Amino acid sequence: MGTERAAQLEYSEFQSAMLDEAKRRRKAAKIIAVLAHFLGRDGDRPLDGLTVADVGCSAGFIADELAGAGAARTFGVDIDVPGLRKAATRFGERVAFVCADGTTLPFPDNSVDVLVFNHIYEHVVDPDSVIRDMRRVLTEDGVLYLGLGNRLGIMEPHYKLPFLSYLPPGPADRYVRAFGRADHYYERFRTRGGLRRMLRDFHVWDYTFPVLASPERFAGGELFPGAVGRAAKATLERTPRPVLTGLLPIVPTYLWVATKTPRRPLGPALPQPPEAVRTR
Repeated sequence: MGTERAAQLEYSEFQSAMLDEAKRRRKAAKIIAVLAHFLGRDGDRPLDGLTVADVGCSAGFIADELAGAGAARTFGVDIDVPGLRKAATRFGERVAFVCADGTTLPFPDNSVDVLVFNHIYEHVVDPDSVIRDMRRVLTEDGVLYLGLGNRLGIMEPHYKLPFLSYLPPGPADRYVRAFGRADHYYERFRTRGGLRRMLRDFHVWDYTFPVLASPERFAGGELFPGAVGRAAKATLERTPRPVLTGLLPIVPTYLWVATKTPRRPLGPALPQPPEAVRTR
């Protein structure tokens, strides 16, 4: 998957979305709500007493929210030095920010209770190695939250060009240049099958449809806001699960929770419940 690519340094300097504080905090609220449901922890501090790390933290907004959710220790990890400087200036009193590559995380084995890896895998040179090292540092009963873009999602999320992620590197480069979006298309997305293989050493639960069907619980309005979100919620609540399952190969984003050992979500029943993902 493109191991010849160089690492994307200083990502926040050319991707303004990483500095959109309101949007990043909305994403954090969704992440925390999903973790709270899986862990069966209600209240304002669902991460109380846990060691938490945001891998790919950039400017630190999500890490700051994780700390605010009660984490005993919170780390932000990235190779984005300008983003880390901004993060440390604002949030350094309660989050420890570390410049490190995700393939060699600066944590001992079995030392982190919660890891967040939100829409990062497509940017890194070797996501399989990052996943392996996250498994190494995760505690035996720890939880990994994953926001994962799908290669077969019709609208590419970074450059807003349809079918861009379907293309091989050469034509994709020409496509983004033709529309003046970038000189090269760096990102490398995987299909659902590829993502399942990437997580083959984990036990995975899919929260994609639970979040979309219950946005008031999961702060999921940022996925499909306004009237579109309300229509999606009403449709998803009523749609039989086999029909939704048939749509999974082209869903643009998957929200997964992964564990090293078999665990089940502990939160209350939902209109569309989380579903186990077969990774083997």
